[in-house]
Amino acid sequence: MGAPAAPPPAMTEESMPGYRGMWIGISLEFIEFTVFFAVYFTARGYFPQVFREGAPKLWTLGGLGITLVMLTSGWMLTRTVAAVRAGRLASARAWVVAALAVALCYPLLKLLEIEHNRAAGVAAGSNAFFTVYYYLTINHFIHSSWGIMGMAWVTLRLWMGAYSPGQLKGLESLAIYWHATDLVWIMLFSLFYAFV
Repeated sequence: MGAPAAPPPAMTEESMPGYRGMWIGISLEFIEFTVFFAVYFTARGYFPQVFREGAPKLWTLGGLGITLVMLTSGWMLTRTVAAVRAGRLASARAWVVAALAVALCYPLLKLLEIEHNRAAGVAAGSNAFFTVYYYLTINHFIHSSWGIMGMAWVTLRLWMGAYSPGQLKGLESLAIYWHATDLVWIMLFSLFYAFV
């Protein structure tokens, strides 16, 4: 009989991507949105007809545009992290600038969506669907705005030479946070625009 296999090494702060504090923050964000989704499903259970009638009034193309912006900028952040890990800092700078430029389309699309909603008579508080829609999507917008500000910060830090193959936890933390907001948006898009 051979010796028992050694247990796998424990995950340490050094071995995990990003900072532990960011993972805790993202976990709290998911708890927050879990409560929001419970509100969504409760309201939908009480007012199914209102939800069915409300969804077609939303700007689905705008929601799809936000989805593409979120996912594309997230993918560009993964290219940024990979380039820094490989020591290709010039490539990383190009990727992070592109990610930020694409992410900045989100506030523009959100503004256009609000204008579209106003013209279509979609107002917060007018019924259960629009109240929940505005509450959840504006909360997501706030979280994404923090991500955009973080992206601007890591862009500046990357250009100043703060990240290298062995020193990129701040950049990884931002990418992880942005992917969390991506995931939440995909759920929001599905619940409000696609599968009501």
